[in-house]
Amino acid sequence: MKKYFYFLSLLLLVVSCTSEDVTSNNKAFQALKDNVFWRAEFFQAGTETNGIFTVEGSLDYDQIRFQIPEPAEKTYVLGVDDDTKAVYKNTYKGKEAEFSTGTGKGNGEIMITEYNAIDNTISGTFKFTAVNADSDAEKQTIHFSEGVFYKIPVTPEHNFITTNN
Repeated sequence: MKKYFYFLSLLLLVVSCTSEDVTSNNKAFQALKDNVFWRAEFFQAGTETNGIFTVEGSLDYDQIRFQIPEPAEKTYVLGVDDDTKAVYKNTYKGKEAEFSTGTGKGNGEIMITEYNAIDNTISGTFKFTAVNADSDAEKQTIHFSEGVFYKIPVTPEHNFITTNN
């Protein structure tokens, strides 16, 4: 009888365990920021007035912004040119900082896994190391890994205002 009880307990334990999968959630933008979990509260995607496509996520004073030529389903390599780049900003007063990738600085990739023009959403993964714009700052690089953005709303027929990045 004990064997049956143990078997049923083990079976119940195995059946009740589930893995977390970001695709089971609605809309998400998250990553490990220097190995600490970071999840955006606000996110959006769309085309700026200069024609560049952007994906953005923000949490309080932190903002991540990706710039890609188009929302095509492919992998964009960072650190090669200024057309494709990742920017991280902290806008907290007194602790302002900006890190970015670009021609010959930083590295990483943005992989667009789905661009749904019918539902106006974009999904993908990312990882990057960005360089501080202030060469005299104590912290010179910031690292994002295991990044995912899922079903981020794409604003159709509305251009974002171009910012200086």
